[in-house]
Amino acid sequence: MDEPINPSEVHDFDLDRSTDEAWTDFTVRLADVIAHMDAGATLTIGSLATEQEGTSPYVLFRCLPQDALIAEAAGNASLSEEFQLAPHQLEALEELGWNPPNVDSSHPCENYWMPGDQENALALARQASGVLRDIYSVPHPAFLAPDQLAEILTPPGAREAPTTTFDSDDLIAHPVTGKAQLDRLIEAELTELLGHSPLQDADGDFALRVGSTMVFVRATTDAQEVLVFSAVVHEVEGRSRAMEVLSDLNTEARFVRFMLIRDRVFVSLSIFAQPFVPAHLHQALRAISVVADEIDEHLASKLRGRTTFAGDA
Repeated sequence: MDEPINPSEVHDFDLDRSTDEAWTDFTVRLADVIAHMDAGATLTIGSLATEQEGTSPYVLFRCLPQDALIAEAAGNASLSEEFQLAPHQLEALEELGWNPPNVDSSHPCENYWMPGDQENALALARQASGVLRDIYSVPHPAFLAPDQLAEILTPPGAREAPTTTFDSDDLIAHPVTGKAQLDRLIEAELTELLGHSPLQDADGDFALRVGSTMVFVRATTDAQEVLVFSAVVHEVEGRSRAMEVLSDLNTEARFVRFMLIRDRVFVSLSIFAQPFVPAHLHQALRAISVVADEIDEHLASKLRGRTTFAGDA
């Protein structure tokens, strides 16, 4: 029998829908930026390498005279050895309409490229987002490393989990009168942490990268709690077996709770929001990111599932 749903649960959270919405919003905002680029300007959006150094996949936009645009998708000539694309990825680029590298063409380029114009910037932005997501396997816009003008598009994410050293402002208790105010307080705190406004989906959940973990932050409808959660295992085999494993984990875990929602395992932590104390949010983000980083691969193996950001290449 399923447990009853209460305001602090995430049973209604749809990771796939939230991710799709984030990519749609990113694409629209990207289109707006490249539509207003000046002639001669360039814009690079790279996938963020969390464990390896070197040149990772990126998409580059160039604005030419008369509102013309050229988009470039990094090929193997530009990428470091550890980021080389497989043959099926290179074939997929051409199938999507990207021109292969050719130094003798009308647009000499060592990357895959596609022409466009500022009047139809959305079409080129959609192509770029498709490459980032489907070819380069960037799991979420929060995992992009924006450069130059792209910094207005989406937050790059905190490079490290928040520390437990707090400024005096982080210890101030803020009275909360409702969810709208609580959302504003959360957004302000995440903006300060990231250096950019956080991504927010249609359900009001904030999405951000903390360390190498995708974390979501939700204010409950009654404004009594702030829920911080992360999906750690997907496509779990056998609900009964999974429930037994998670029950054992919950018996041993401190602060966090593990939940099985459909075929995904989430780890979550709830903090009081009456009043809202920024330091508590910092601690929750760190706790969730540390637990997710430490247990996701082991748990995925035990439950015969996969981790959130397992590569397909």
